[in-house]
This record gives sequence, structure tokens and C-alpha cells, in this order.
Amino acid sequence: MEIKLSVRISETKTTIEFNDHQGVINILDAAKEITLDQPAVYILLKDHTIISIGKSEAGIFQNELDFNKIITVTPSWDIELDYLVQQFITEAVENDIKLANIPEIKTKIPASYKKTVTSYNNEVLFVLEKFGYHLKHHEEPKKTKAKPAKARHKWTKEVSQIEFFIDARGCKATALWHKRNEMLLKAGATMMPEPSLNKDGSLGFSAKMGQRIREDHKDKVKNFVTTEDIILKSVNEVGLFLYFGGTNSWLELIDANGKTLNEWTVVD
Repeated sequence: MEIKLSVRISETKTTIEFNDHQGVINILDAAKEITLDQPAVYILLKDHTIISIGKSEAGIFQNELDFNKIITVTPSWDIELDYLVQQFITEAVENDIKLANIPEIKTKIPASYKKTVTSYNNEVLFVLEKFGYHLKHHEEPKKTKAKPAKARHKWTKEVSQIEFFIDARGCKATALWHKRNEMLLKAGATMMPEPSLNKDGSLGFSAKMGQRIREDHKDKVKNFVTTEDIILKSVNEVGLFLYFGGTNSWLELIDANGKTLNEWTVVD
């Protein structure tokens, strides 16, 4: 990817302008009063860690969170802010970033608009990464032991025909990885009624994600049992939907011969 930019840098602010009026990114140090000239998507950071993503109207920016840097993205006229902020939030969640104040209701991006907003989102992330800001955690590597790479799994037509059974954390279900980007959860699956709480009585990140996925399919559930087949996006979504995560779901889906989905699909 190659993008032409105009950049202005001062002691407290970096302004990055896309060519052809395709939008502006501002990176600002936190101040007592921050004024936004236009409505924008914002990303709040504390010590270079992303803590919140949202949308703000023009005017004086206010937020109760403790942050010391803010990134604002004012896109081109053809990019809807609501869709762009949802795309940023989705990107952060998929990279295990714990965000504060995630909207309870997920904005649905129309299929006809998905390509446009995704393309613009990727360009913004590409630019931010070059300036040292990543929508993913960056932990110091352990000196005594290298961190193993995340397992990769490959979908095949053979796997798509196999029923996998789940018997974990009080839940029982049957699922198929029937398409490359879809898991089919068969009707009659039993779900964990309530998520476990943190020590302070609050809901954890996985619990919140599980509740949000359940909300999307509440019309197909009665008394914590699914009444219809449900399509989910991934193995992880299956685990979040059924038992709020908390375990490696690739190891919990097991075929009739005792072979896990991980064994069927993991790429060495």
C-alpha cells in the first residue's frame, strides 16, 4: 500500500492530511481543553495503550476517562462516522484490546457499504501503524521463554461435512464449520445461563462479548436453549455465545470419534 500524505508536526500535535481531500488524522497530547473543528472518530490512549474508541461532535471534547493522548480521524465526506467507528471498535476487539464504554448496541454496516468503510479503515490503520500506533497489544517479550505463535486453522470441504459436539461448562451443542467464515450451531443447543463475574463483581470482556452475541440472536433462544439453527462467524463466537468463553473452543469441539476440531484443522 502507498498513500500520499501532508504532515505538520508541532510539540503537542501532529496533523496528517490525506491527498485529494480524503480526510485528516490528528494526534494530540491531552490538554485541559481540546476543541474539535468537525465531528470525528476518536481514539484515546493512556501511556500508548488504546483505552477507548468513539465518536464526538464538533466543539469542546469531554471524556471522563484518564488519557494522555487522543487521535481524531475526520474522514472524507462519503464515509459515515457511525460505520467507521464501528469498524475501528471491531478491529480493536478482534485484537483483544479491552475498551471502555463499548456501545451496547452494535452498529450494523450495510453490505453495500462494507467494502468502502473497510478500505478506508485499512488506510487509516496503515498510516497510524507507520506513526507507531497499533490497534493491538504490544507486550515486552519474555526473556526466559519465547511466546508461541498463535495457532492457525484451515477450513476444508471435508471438515465442513463433520458434526462436532460440545460438552463444556454445562453446555451441550452440535456445530459444523460449514463455510469458511461461518459456524452453524444446530437447534437444541443448551447455553450457560449467566456468566461468571470478576472478583469485584463486574462483567469481564468475554462476558460482555457473549451477551452482545446473544442479543443478536435472542429471537432464536428460549429458556437458554436454541430453537433454530444459528449462524455464527467463528469458533470463538460459538464459545462466547454458549458459555462466555474462558476456554479454548478449538479443543471443545469434538467429533464422534473423539478428534477435536483443532486436530482436524490446525496448520503446522
